[in-house]
Amino acid sequence: MLLAAGRGERMRPLTDSVPKPLLCVADQPLIVHLIQRLVAEGFQELVVNHAWQGAQIEQRLGDGGEFGARIVYSREPEGALETGGGIRRALALLGQAPFLAVNADIWTDFPFRQLAAGFDSLAHLVLVDNPDHHPEGDFALEGTRVRRSQGERLTFSGIGVYRPELFSDTNDERFPLAPLLFDACRRDRVSGEYYAGEWWDVGTPARLAELDRWLRARGS
Repeated sequence: MLLAAGRGERMRPLTDSVPKPLLCVADQPLIVHLIQRLVAEGFQELVVNHAWQGAQIEQRLGDGGEFGARIVYSREPEGALETGGGIRRALALLGQAPFLAVNADIWTDFPFRQLAAGFDSLAHLVLVDNPDHHPEGDFALEGTRVRRSQGERLTFSGIGVYRPELFSDTNDERFPLAPLLFDACRRDRVSGEYYAGEWWDVGTPARLAELDRWLRARGS
């Protein structure tokens, strides 16, 4: 699942008329970079949620055939349902098996294929070094277990694998994902891994421009 329903307030005015996932770096929308990588890593069945200017996303991506994928859409009301609510609404499209969910506003060279292996927790999170704009991090990693301890923390990358059971006590409404993860951490039901490769959280126009320059410099 590609999480593409956010309004992108910090990206304004760029997102006043264009949804954030369609903002371009190196001449391609962020979400297209991500889809191409996912398909190359073996993920061809994709669900994309959207709210703000969602028709533009559907028009650009179509049924996914251009990328060698099959895309279906989970449409949300204006204002979106936040990450938790968005995933909860899309469960009927995602099926009963564990599924990968990725924020559509990141750029990464993470090897998604390695996440296809089984895991024994409700959620498996990919954690990265804390960027300058998020120095406190989100979670601690103790071996392969994710904790909410007060020690040294890493940042959640927006890349996770989830079991539908994580959402079993939720309703089809607007709610964040974080409280579900915090509760699962308390029950020792969240695993994770650290990734030291390239990961960009494209949350502001300045970071968008920086990523564009970096990709062009490396010929991507």
